[in-house]
Amino acid sequence: MTGTTAGESGNGRERPGEKSDPAPTTGRDIWPAKRFHPSRAQRIANRVVKPLTRWGLIPHTFILTTKGRKTGELHTTPVTLVQEGERQWLVAPYGPVPWVLNARAAGRVTVSRRRVSTMYLVTEVSGAEAGPVLKEYLRIAGATRAYFVATKDAPAADFAAEAHHHPVFELTPVQ
Repeated sequence: MTGTTAGESGNGRERPGEKSDPAPTTGRDIWPAKRFHPSRAQRIANRVVKPLTRWGLIPHTFILTTKGRKTGELHTTPVTLVQEGERQWLVAPYGPVPWVLNARAAGRVTVSRRRVSTMYLVTEVSGAEAGPVLKEYLRIAGATRAYFVATKDAPAADFAAEAHHHPVFELTPVQ
């Protein structure tokens, strides 16, 4: 039987003199409780949603363009942005899907809507900062509720606790 010794937190990961990192970066722990697997219907729906989004007909929704980290090819997908004043965040409700990995690798993305394209630097935010953003995201993008443990009425701290499953990037316009 193993027990907690002096200086250990009891979580099985932290050792004396080491800093605990609650956000895993590999393995199953990085994915939300429910895994997103795009069906054929979802892929068809995305093809329908893209032109509607380009024309600005779907609130909060934009076309995200990322450069492939392996191929260098451009990839587009509809995304929902959270906006508060001048600040904007890009949320990955389904976990580290390909656009997330591409955005991390490139450090920049392009967001388009109504014939206006803007290039942004992306900065992944901490869980504490992501909590309120995720809560607001769930309010405006209700279709993704099944991928969150926290409910729409939960406090922001509950969202911060699962932020490592749903990467959040702050967008900074490239000058």
